[in-house]
Order: sequence, then C-alpha cells, then structure tokens
Amino acid sequence: MDGIVLVNKPQGITSHDVVARVRRIFQMRRVGHAGTLDPLATGVLVILLGKATKSFNKFQSLDKAYRATLKLGVTTHTADILGKVIEEKSCAGITQANVEAVLKRFVGDIEQTPPMVSAIKIGGKRLYKLARKGIEVERKPRAIRIDQLRLIKFTDCLVEFYVECSKGTYVRQLAEDVGRTLGCGACITQIERTKVGSFAIEQAIKLEDLNESHVQDWRG
Repeated sequence: MDGIVLVNKPQGITSHDVVARVRRIFQMRRVGHAGTLDPLATGVLVILLGKATKSFNKFQSLDKAYRATLKLGVTTHTADILGKVIEEKSCAGITQANVEAVLKRFVGDIEQTPPMVSAIKIGGKRLYKLARKGIEVERKPRAIRIDQLRLIKFTDCLVEFYVECSKGTYVRQLAEDVGRTLGCGACITQIERTKVGSFAIEQAIKLEDLNESHVQDWRG
C-alpha cells in the first residue's frame, strides 16, 4: 500500500507512537511521518505509507499552521507547562495591546534558537534525549519565517494565538520568546497543528477510525 494518511494526533503520545499504531492497523512496516509533534501537541500529522516514504523531504518542507495557548509569567525548562518551573513573575500589568504589539515583532523573516526538547540532532544525538539527561548544549539560531501571528484571545494571563509559519519553526520557543520580550516569561499550555501545506485539520482522522479508505495519493 502506497500513499499518505492524515492523522489527528491525540495528546499524550509521540509521533513515533502514531507510526507504530498505523503499522499495526495496515499490517505493514514501511511507515513514517513528516513533521514531529511532541506528546503535548495535537493535530495534523502526515503519515507516509510504502513508496510515499521516499517523499519525506517534500512533506517535511511544507509550511504549517498552529493554534496554541501560552501562559504568561511562568518559565519552564521545556518551554511548556509540563516542564519544571524555572521562574515565575507577575503578569498583572500586561495588557492586550502589549501582547498584540509584541506578536507583531515576530512576523516576517526572523532567527530562532531551537529548544533543547526539539528532535534535531547535534553531534549525532537528538536534543530531547540530551535534555532528558539534564544536558544542555549550545544551539545556533536558525532562519525561519512567520507569515501570520494573530491574537485570538487574552484573558487571565493566557494568550491564545494563531500562527502560520515555515518549516523548522518551534511554537514553544516562539511562546517563550514572546514572554521574554514582554518581560515576564511564558510557556505553552496547549498546541494544535491545524494545517500542513494544503492539508487541514478537518481532513485528519482519529487513530481509532483510520482504515484503508483514508489513504490518499501522495504524488499530487
């Protein structure tokens, strides 16, 4: 079987876990994914089947969109709410106008330093595996592009936002950078990938509902 399926990844499992389940569902070994979602994240995960795995780079390079929430005033070692709290500051004086002004500063071509909990390799080792051991290494900033960064809702120091961005953009790092710019710190509490290229969340299938009828051609 060759093609792709769009899975709506649930929270609490890794992208590798999704691949393992898809292998069992379709009873095939040649299965991969294009674009890691960590356990906290949900949403569109492109799963490649059979010969489609050869097109990994094509799908990996697609632009993406996310809907996420960050919590102001809390900085953690993983840049998300599940991490160990490093610092807490008051966010009482921050207004919606402050948040909107800062979000605008991140739109366009910018540089971003990958977080230690990312899946990239440095010296042949995945950063998140080093982070689990309490090891931190130097990471060089990378060029990314943010096409849209829009505030959806701001209440009680929680900032819900929507972002459209290039490959290689780390939303949790974006949240941390926004918090740092506001002077109070921030971490991600929720994140959903809503789009990968032209593939939208409305097309994605829950793992428990997945079957052969959901396989799409990958060459379009």
